[in-house]
Amino acid sequence: MLTIENLSVEFASDHGPVRAVSDVSLALAAGETLGLVGESGSGKSVTSLAIMGLVPQPPGRVTGGRVLYRGEDLLRQSAKRLAELRGRRIAMIFQDPMTALNPFLSVGEQLAEVTRHHLRHTRRHALDHAVEMLAKVGIPSAARRVFDYPHQFSGGMRQRAMIAMALSCRPDVLIADEPTTALDVTIQAQILELLAELQRREGTAILLITHDLGVVAKLCRRVAVMYAGRIVEEAPVESLFAAPMHPYTRGLLESVPRLPEPGEPSAARLVSIEGQPPDLAELPPGCAFEPRCRFREGRCAETRPALQSIDEQRRHACLVDIASR
Repeated sequence: MLTIENLSVEFASDHGPVRAVSDVSLALAAGETLGLVGESGSGKSVTSLAIMGLVPQPPGRVTGGRVLYRGEDLLRQSAKRLAELRGRRIAMIFQDPMTALNPFLSVGEQLAEVTRHHLRHTRRHALDHAVEMLAKVGIPSAARRVFDYPHQFSGGMRQRAMIAMALSCRPDVLIADEPTTALDVTIQAQILELLAELQRREGTAILLITHDLGVVAKLCRRVAVMYAGRIVEEAPVESLFAAPMHPYTRGLLESVPRLPEPGEPSAARLVSIEGQPPDLAELPPGCAFEPRCRFREGRCAETRPALQSIDEQRRHACLVDIASR
């Protein structure tokens, strides 16, 4: 359904070009959910913006690669063609609903605009559909709230309105950038079930960008891990959770709060990854994770590991075998 090949994106800065995304390759099949995880600044959101043709130019630009939707390279399409595909065939749930929604239009007007443009709904039909979608994502009194403006919605309700907008045209591909961040656990569960239901009914392919490994475990079949703009590991969810092959992946999994084992202190165990992510304008010559890695060897500081296939389902970029450590 969607194939990303060697995608690279950089941004101009006072200190030279910043390579935000480097040679990222991913594939997403119909009916599949692929999780994309990593710390803030790892390149996840920039990858999603590049897919949608929304990287701000300047200062950003796509410097290489292809993004294929059903064989059609989105990076080489006209603005008109991209406008036809966005929202109808490929939709996105943006991370910050406060800036994604227009404060001067009611929420219902913004939802209705999508289906009037892409599905040729009449004004009445589009408004009815907007009410239906708001109700589906858990907005109470949707028939009344459809006339409210974004500032009259709470942060969680704005996020649900964004999700309703993205799902309005039943897209083939849905890019969900932290779709449940602002929601409480009850609404989060409803949204995840809604996404799963859409996938079962429509065969929608979902690229799920998230910090929440619990959400990945619940919704995804495969997961790719990004660090410093690169994919460092990709595997089926079960395999990655059971036996991570990259030190950064292991660090992410260990940082998830856990209940104490019998005999341990009553407080939940919290483990962090030491250090900070690297400056993307001044990446080291070797592995970008080397300064923070407890498994590092001398060669790691000099040689940048390539992303290698272990089998048909697993890839990782590390010079050290951490399986036995």
